[in-house]
Amino acid sequence: MPNTFSIEAHDLKKIYRRGSEEIPAVNDVSLSIGQGEFVSFVGPSGSGKTTLINILGCLDNPSSGRLRVDGRDIFTEGRTLSEADLTRIRRDLFGYVFQKFYLIPTLTVLENVVLPFTFYKKPGAEKGVDEILKMLGIDHRKNHLPGQISGGEMQRVAIARALVNKPRILLADEPTGNLDTRRSSEIGLLLRELNKWEGLTVILVTHNPNLAQMANRSVELRDGMVYTGPEACKPDEGCA
Repeated sequence: MPNTFSIEAHDLKKIYRRGSEEIPAVNDVSLSIGQGEFVSFVGPSGSGKTTLINILGCLDNPSSGRLRVDGRDIFTEGRTLSEADLTRIRRDLFGYVFQKFYLIPTLTVLENVVLPFTFYKKPGAEKGVDEILKMLGIDHRKNHLPGQISGGEMQRVAIARALVNKPRILLADEPTGNLDTRRSSEIGLLLRELNKWEGLTVILVTHNPNLAQMANRSVELRDGMVYTGPEACKPDEGCA
């Protein structure tokens, strides 16, 4: 039977140590995210959202638990893959979008978007660059520098860069934190369209209740744990 999950996590823990004190950032989190699903992680600051998405995206290792991505065991029984294998998985499966745009100011929009090709290029990926720019509504800006476009357009450039190597899973950590309400809504709608029409699995971390509501499912974190109490987010409700 083919695997139907993009990500499967069981009893994930991430513990930071400060002297003799242990601080659990992620505490016994178990969840599954289906292929092609759009999930938002919500919760107060310090609840573990960013730590969890970094673990799920293979940017950080858990202290314990099990993690399986696209049918492959990433972390189990205290063992993880080699850094070379993790690099290939990040490169082949994931696209990453962050609150800060991380655009190079001396490069044009097009040059920023194709920057991943400097390190790795999937066969035929370059043929889809113009299509991605048009889909995101920034093809007319491709020869502009980042300082010549708006904040919303810069975030679209960052999303285009995350998509250029054709990932299967898009991770977005507070992608609208630096944007106003209108542009935040535009980015949320864009993520929903990418999920619906491109079949991307989208995992979103946000404090914005309206943005969270655009996902098919919201997972609320409190104190590093998935919260399922009476006031937890419902699938059709946003919360922050």
